[in-house]
Parts: sequence; structure tokens; C-alpha cells
Amino acid sequence: MKKALVVRGGWEGHSPVQATDMFIPGLTDAGFDVEIAEDLDVYTDAAKLAATDLIVQCWSMGRLTPEQCEGLVSAVRAGTGFAGWHGGVVATFQDSPDYLRMVGGVFLYHPPQFLDYEVRMERAQADHPIVAGLPDFTVHTEQYWMLGDALNTVLATTEFGPPEQPVTMPVAWTRNWGAGRIFFSAIGHRTEDLWDPAVYTLTHRGLVWASRQVVQ
Repeated sequence: MKKALVVRGGWEGHSPVQATDMFIPGLTDAGFDVEIAEDLDVYTDAAKLAATDLIVQCWSMGRLTPEQCEGLVSAVRAGTGFAGWHGGVVATFQDSPDYLRMVGGVFLYHPPQFLDYEVRMERAQADHPIVAGLPDFTVHTEQYWMLGDALNTVLATTEFGPPEQPVTMPVAWTRNWGAGRIFFSAIGHRTEDLWDPAVYTLTHRGLVWASRQVVQ
């Protein structure tokens, strides 16, 4: 049985307990033994992280100590998977550059109001197991403007900004960091967003995909 560690806390506006609770049954059904941590010091437990196949993080507006950051990044480099959504991944730990390089992006801005926007699957990634068979869909929620880098494999995008000067913005990506796999989705400000069938499927598949890869 694989081991998943759900690390949750930080700003309560992103409902870290309720949001992560939504995905625990699916992880259990996928064969994971799930443990929950509500203290970032879990990232300093090298033995626990080495025995963990997947870290699911939902911790917005937090700060990592140097020891916590080093423990997390080292574990992912060694093969522990890391996954999450929205501010629980890219709107947190912003004074830890090693963490930000690992996850591949940082939140900059969202309009003050919720918007209807289309999420488009990247055609070049149509066969990727996270998005295979998923249609384009529309959500009504926060739209994130982020910075990312070229190591990201972008699975889904949206158009951001005024019609005369639109910017294509990633919504979901994967990347490898050392031996570890990473998945991120920008959608998930509210639990209602995550319950959307397309969003839930995208997120659940991403969590499972990011798990440690066993070399045969």
C-alpha cells in the first residue's frame, strides 16, 4: 500500500480541512494509506518523508523555516511526489525560493470578483493520463495570474486580461523535480469549485499521478 501525507493548515479562507477531506476517500480507493499533518514540522521528519509516496499540500499564506524547506525539497528530489491546488501551493512560502523553484510557479494577482472563464485542455497533452478524455469546461471562481517556468508541462490553460491584450495563463501543470513528480491546479478557492465534476476529476487524477514512481 502506498502512503500519502496530507499537509494542511494556514489561511482558513481556503478551507484546508474541508477541501483536503474531499480527496481522502479517492486516495484511499486508489490504494493509499493516508496520514494527516497539521504542523509544518512534519517536513523535518526525513524518515517519514522518505517513506511517503505522495504529499498533498493545502497550506495558504504560510512560511517555512529553512529546515522545513530543506526537508520537503530534499524529499521530493529523492522521489516523494508533491501535489495540490490553488493558494495552498502557489500563494504560500513566498520567502522560500527553493520551494518556489520546486513547485514551478508563484501567484501574483486575481481580479477582486469571481469570473466565468474557460479552461482549455492543451491539445498536445491530450493523451496525458491526467487530462485524457476531459473536455474543455467553464468555471466561476477566482482566476489566477501566475509566473511559471519552462520546466512545467502545461495541461490546461485559460485566457486572462482584456480582449485587446489577452494572456494565455496555465491552469494545471506537471513537472519533475529530481526524481519527484509534481502536479498543480490553479482551481480550488472554494470547496464548491473542487466539487465541479471536471475539476474534481482533474485534481484527483493529478494527485494520483504525482505519487512516487517505482523503478522496476
